[in-house]
Amino acid sequence: MTMEAYEYDDGTIRYPGHPRGPGGTEPVDTVDLSEYTAEVITWTTSTATPPGVREPNHLAIVEFDVEGESVRAIGQVTTGDIETGDEVKPVYVEKLRDPDAGIREPESQEWDGYRFEPV
Repeated sequence: MTMEAYEYDDGTIRYPGHPRGPGGTEPVDTVDLSEYTAEVITWTTSTATPPGVREPNHLAIVEFDVEGESVRAIGQVTTGDIETGDEVKPVYVEKLRDPDAGIREPESQEWDGYRFEPV
């Protein structure tokens, strides 16, 4: 599985990808952010989480540098031992939350994704 960002004809890269980029252009390529490391811009810990989400839930906004282009993402962190400025890498997780804890049918959506782990 990839952590896929979209690249547009003006060189901007966005995550998550959107069918329309700056100026209404369509994506011209994709970039797998899981091949890069990122810097923690800010982070927080939530202790009042939705059903099926681990508690406490550590979250961070991170910034990737992809060939000089800044790409930001938000996601769970593998540990609460994190600080602004730390270097992290995306790690694939099969279940970001418990599919049986919500009100949706488990088959109706995907449960996997990426967390950020300190390097």
